[in-house]
Amino acid sequence: MSELLAHPSFCAPEGPLYLVIMDGVGLGDGGHGDAVAQAKTPTLDWLRGLPSATSLLAHGTAVGMPSDGDMGNSEVGHNAIGAGRLINQGAKLVANAIASGSLFEGAVWQQAIAQVQRSGQALHFLGLLSDGNVHSHIDHLVAMLDRAARAGCQKIRVHTLLDGRDVPARSALVYIEQLERVLAKLQSQGIDARIASGGGRMHITMDRYEADWDMVARGWSLHVHGKGRMFASAAEAVQTLYDETGEGDQYLPGFVIADATSGEACGPINDGAAVILFNFRGDRAIEISRAFAEDESFTAFDRGRCPDVLFAGMMQYDGDLGLPKQFLVDPPQIERSFGELLARQGRRQLALSETFKFGHVTYFFNGNRSAPFAPELETYLEVPSDTRPLPQRPWMRATEVTDLLVDTLDRQGPDHAPDLIRLNYANGDMVGHTGDLAASIVAVEAVDICLRRLVADVKRRRGILLVTADHGNADQMFDRKRDGSYQVRTSHSLNRVPFSIYDPRLPAGGPTLRPPADAGLTHIAATCLELLGFQAPADYRPSLLAPRS
Repeated sequence: MSELLAHPSFCAPEGPLYLVIMDGVGLGDGGHGDAVAQAKTPTLDWLRGLPSATSLLAHGTAVGMPSDGDMGNSEVGHNAIGAGRLINQGAKLVANAIASGSLFEGAVWQQAIAQVQRSGQALHFLGLLSDGNVHSHIDHLVAMLDRAARAGCQKIRVHTLLDGRDVPARSALVYIEQLERVLAKLQSQGIDARIASGGGRMHITMDRYEADWDMVARGWSLHVHGKGRMFASAAEAVQTLYDETGEGDQYLPGFVIADATSGEACGPINDGAAVILFNFRGDRAIEISRAFAEDESFTAFDRGRCPDVLFAGMMQYDGDLGLPKQFLVDPPQIERSFGELLARQGRRQLALSETFKFGHVTYFFNGNRSAPFAPELETYLEVPSDTRPLPQRPWMRATEVTDLLVDTLDRQGPDHAPDLIRLNYANGDMVGHTGDLAASIVAVEAVDICLRRLVADVKRRRGILLVTADHGNADQMFDRKRDGSYQVRTSHSLNRVPFSIYDPRLPAGGPTLRPPADAGLTHIAATCLELLGFQAPADYRPSLLAPRS
């Protein structure tokens, strides 16, 4: 049964409502590190000049993060847009579970401790080593190491995935030093605690949307089998790889830490061990979770020896798939999302993106649900992403995404057209993460060209265009250091994001807005519902549209 009532003063357009999310395109300071400002964007400039334009908060407490110092990200942004309400996100849920002690009192943590005490094998921690608070936080790992030691664990291994994406590009040694101090303290208590393996997050283990299973295979070989280039320490590995490759942390090749006595890998994962994946974000945790959790039916790559272990995630990364079965903290529960309410109302929806962001306009937008709510009413379209280096092809597949949308709408015809289109252009975020300013400028320009096509298509079909972003990135490509110099920034920004509505039915080009001072991504759902002729539920954040008589 639908919860949506007809709006007394807003009428749906004849054509679709196009909800376009320019991933990673925020509003920067206009300086030399602002790729968005430096790009030639006549369409975006025009949209920003409409009376129906404003800016939105896309980070911190406005999107359910623990503090306003926490940057937004694509998962959180799409959750917030789809939910229409303020939802506590993974970072905050995990921090709360650690602070209250509920994580350590839970059955899964207790089972992991009991498993290794019984078997004598190591308790392994695998995850992203940084304080970016997008996929993980080093404080969560430190807390679990402390509690594992207090629980009597005698052998602990940490498999470190290097960030350089949500934190400065070459900051791995800072986090490794912090971790080594913690491990040294445990060693002084007689606990065999060491780093066992590692490598850059964009080279090993953290693939998503099945774009490159070879990444996961490389990580599996390092973490599970202990096969890879060996070093005496993680710090030695990182410094050597810096010198040899010139790369930032996220792209560093994998490495294994050798035992000083035997010369063999110090921490392969054996039968009887327990493995905790301490990332809380789901998209880049699903594939490695499948490798540990699935039986002999797993065919994505040859796992070789597959150890019999207790495997647990920090959270359950896919509720529909039940993956993984064991997890430490319950994930956000997002029911009655914007997409679910429209499906209940019998409205058609179309979601599309290239592979890099496909899960964001489907899984995350739908409140961490993989399957459509009403398959007969929902169409999901994915354009395979190019696997070549992003700085070489910063236009990515934006043109192909736009082509597919226009061709699909032409083929469906007006009688079967969707009421809502959810479209993500990945360029600003994916290319922004490379730290390449020139490529990021081209990436933003590629999106603008596609926006020009959408403006024409909206006008032709008598629809409405709503353009926004899920967080900033390309708008801040450098950080100023204390000495006045600049360093490359590969992480998201804390900047506001654009928001514009183009309605060709209206003389001014768009409706009048009345945004509150704290207007954020959670206000988009109610706004879209009103544009589609519905009243938003009472617990949704209010619409940004000014009331009509």
